[in-house]
Amino acid sequence: MSKITFLGAGSTVFAKNVLGDCMTVDALQDFEFALFDINEERLQDSEMMLNNLKKSLNATVTVKAYQDRKEALRDAKYVINAIQVGGYDPATITDFEIPKKYGLRQTIADTLGIGGIFRNLRTIPVMQEFARDIKEVCPDAWFLNYTNPMAVLTNIMLKEGIKTVGLCHSVQVCASELLKSLEMPTDDVQWKIAGINHMAWLLEITRHGEDLYPEIKKRAKEKQKEKHDDMVRFELMDKFGYYITESSEHNAEYHPYFIKSQYPELIEQFNIPLDEYPRRCVNQIEDWKKMRDDLVNDQNLTHERSREYGSYIIEAMETDKPFKIGGNVLNTGRLISNLPENAVVEVPCLVDASGIAPTYVGDLPEQLAALNRTNINTQLLTVEAALTRKKEKIYQAAMLDPHTSAELSMDDIISLCDDLIEAHGDWLPAYE
Repeated sequence: MSKITFLGAGSTVFAKNVLGDCMTVDALQDFEFALFDINEERLQDSEMMLNNLKKSLNATVTVKAYQDRKEALRDAKYVINAIQVGGYDPATITDFEIPKKYGLRQTIADTLGIGGIFRNLRTIPVMQEFARDIKEVCPDAWFLNYTNPMAVLTNIMLKEGIKTVGLCHSVQVCASELLKSLEMPTDDVQWKIAGINHMAWLLEITRHGEDLYPEIKKRAKEKQKEKHDDMVRFELMDKFGYYITESSEHNAEYHPYFIKSQYPELIEQFNIPLDEYPRRCVNQIEDWKKMRDDLVNDQNLTHERSREYGSYIIEAMETDKPFKIGGNVLNTGRLISNLPENAVVEVPCLVDASGIAPTYVGDLPEQLAALNRTNINTQLLTVEAALTRKKEKIYQAAMLDPHTSAELSMDDIISLCDDLIEAHGDWLPAYE
């Protein structure tokens, strides 16, 4: 029996989305869905929920929860990764509260910035454990990584020799959500996106062969006259010429222009939600308490296939029917020719039985590549820090971060990193 292993299966809602999608695919009906999570209660919740869903969908898959990670992985054909190391308490609280003492404010802190760096540093050792297990018990498995920080963690798994693609939610909805927000038609739209995760660019967008960008920019400029929830991205499009995939709250902290202690009025001007991720975490924890019984114990629970890439990738590999995704892959051969070859980029990829084939993009417009490189600098230094276990590489990663370096002195950045290393304690390996 072929096996799909889900690491972090205690993420019950996300497990429903991705594995529920897989249950709707005819080619996957003989698969075992192997669930693993270090939180046994949440693992049991997901197992019960998925068995209820299996019954409602008349699926013939096998759902099995494992206490032993290596056994969950054994002989897996596909591994889906959705872990979070450290959780809201203590890790996310630490990522936000200690930088705040230095006057450094954040919105999401799960990709770049000082929070993103430390989220990487505590997650990478766990990913390396996954890689060791995979090489031992399922060396040919495809690793579908949904865990942030996407670019660095995908890079680490590829360096470990694991067949890996990083998957984000923002690529497939970028164009349609932009058009909806501007009250423009979304049917028959063609688009091209490339860049890096959370900072990929809508390079082209057409409808019936007509370039939509002139009308998009005209309407966006008009919309900016009033408050809305996408003001940062519209401002970046106005100044740099192209729309970006990930949300305004994310992009507010990927650039040095928006969250600035010397310009506090920018927070109001661009409607930037500081401390947004901790708020979401608290709300999710409260919402889960309310929705748990309905989701876990609902014998009539049902599901419609979502736009998550996971099930479509597995289906394409199993049936050899090609499917196009936006995937995070190593920039081997300079897929994006003006970005570093050792970076992970987000580009169109074709998927079929032979695997994942990234497509060549060529040069990005230089201003877009330049913005990408500012984030890649910190990503690559974070990889180096994790692999060398040297504190100086952590410091360098932070000093190259656009937002951190725009706000703090070098000495304060080093002091902040030391405070975060100390606060993380056993969540991090020893650094020299």
